[in-house]
Amino acid sequence: MFRDHTKVIHIGDKVIGGGNPILIQSMTNTKTEDVEGTVAQIHRLERAGCDIIRCAVPTMEAAKALKSIREQISIPLVADIHFDYRLAIAAMENGADKIRINPGNIGSRERLKAVVDAAKERGIPIRVGVNSGSLEKELVEKYHGVTAEGIVESALDKVHMIEEEGYDNLVISIKSSDVCMCAKAHELIAGKTSYPLHVGITEAGTLLSGNIKSALGLGMILPKGIGDTIRVSLTGDPLEEVKSAKMILRTLGLRKGGIEVVSCPTCGRTQIDLIGLANQVETMVEEIPLNLKVAVMGCVVNGPGEAREADLGIAGGKGEGLLFRKGEVIRKVPEAELLPALREELLSMQKEADCR
Repeated sequence: MFRDHTKVIHIGDKVIGGGNPILIQSMTNTKTEDVEGTVAQIHRLERAGCDIIRCAVPTMEAAKALKSIREQISIPLVADIHFDYRLAIAAMENGADKIRINPGNIGSRERLKAVVDAAKERGIPIRVGVNSGSLEKELVEKYHGVTAEGIVESALDKVHMIEEEGYDNLVISIKSSDVCMCAKAHELIAGKTSYPLHVGITEAGTLLSGNIKSALGLGMILPKGIGDTIRVSLTGDPLEEVKSAKMILRTLGLRKGGIEVVSCPTCGRTQIDLIGLANQVETMVEEIPLNLKVAVMGCVVNGPGEAREADLGIAGGKGEGLLFRKGEVIRKVPEAELLPALREELLSMQKEADCR
């Protein structure tokens, strides 16, 4: 497995690479200069399971705001820099735990050296980010278009620029909105470098299309042992990125913990608001720290048997429903009490787990 042999990189108090657990990242969409709003959003993301957070740094005011933001959060803070090398240096001076740059657009070699020297002095890792949309003209011509091979060559060229300045505290990110191209690029680069990889499908889209693209892309890349940290890029609330990333990792068996909710599709036999109930259950279980599977079924006749693999479940019928464990019915409850009964049972299970 590639990720077992990647270089270990420390980002604040978190670690990626070397076979360590894959960490979830997201990016704030507040104005970084709005310290209060940015901190509030980061706290929400942290509660949802975000491990590392990135903020845009388009101005010197934003770079200076990082100091106050960093003092109020407990997860590592990454500064996202485009073009201006002075912002990268200021971000590190104000507490950024990592910076994200594209060495190709940071300016002259002297400016890149100034950034690398500042990172080296503080032991701050640099994420080298290359997107298919920013591929150099000469590589587009060389490969007759934007290709996985071109993306990889571009990224490794940028890595070599930093290595030549005597620094190897690096993370690589190569992204494309083309799922198959992105997967191929990661397979190629994994065999050419030992640096940890930040994986994601860039510009994936809205909640529906973005989740489908991200699940497919990460589902092609991660099971091959490629990827040390991920971001699901969605056009919307960053909270949804974290939820989706957790679900993808759990579905692939790459992260334990948290309740997995399964539910049956509706059909003509359904006599309850199964869609509403399943959504309520999914929201309710987010803050219950148990590692188990919960089923929400729409048929009291077949539901418990069909969801026998679930640790706990509910099945609704007209006016009443069932609470069951491992397919065995615990008790009948009125339809209106299905959700409270499930919550009560989960909290009881949590209490039992805490007492062990």
